[in-house]
Amino acid sequence: MAVTQDDKTLLALYRMPETREQGFTQIIRKYQERLYWHIRRLVVSHDDANDVLQNVFIKVWKNLENFREDAQLFTWLYKIATNECLTFLEQQKRKFAVSLSDVEDGLSNKLKADAQFDANKLEWKLQQAILQLPEKQRIVFNLRYYDEMPYEEMSRVLDTSEGALKASYHHAVKKIEDFIKGTDI
Repeated sequence: MAVTQDDKTLLALYRMPETREQGFTQIIRKYQERLYWHIRRLVVSHDDANDVLQNVFIKVWKNLENFREDAQLFTWLYKIATNECLTFLEQQKRKFAVSLSDVEDGLSNKLKADAQFDANKLEWKLQQAILQLPEKQRIVFNLRYYDEMPYEEMSRVLDTSEGALKASYHHAVKKIEDFIKGTDI
């Protein structure tokens, strides 16, 4: 198994024409699983997550040459993935001309249709609770809870102040607690 190289080495490989594809392939290998799960938590469906992830890597391929390294590569990739998720969810709303609550209900129905779904298990209750959150709170909660992303980095990904992110996370946690307490486990 190949040793994962640091981002500077991968970017250097990408920037040389003769190793561009190799560098890009290694970047994909290094980050695709983390990005997939970030996307999947937001769009829920495996197929939708794969589609969004593919769009993310297309954007990365087209724009990586212009990456200035002001932030970590990981942060830049998460920002692209988050924006692609928001675009996807917005397209779903427009496509079906439905309200945000209808989209959230649709995400909840996709979760319930999952073959592994068991409404009596706490992890499924948590997923249902997360899907009840407003979009921004859902993103903040997922980045903090699952990805353990520091608020400083999250601020760069979402272009939002750390204070606003902390408030969003606090409100999300409270809503999730209330949802779980209000359901039988």
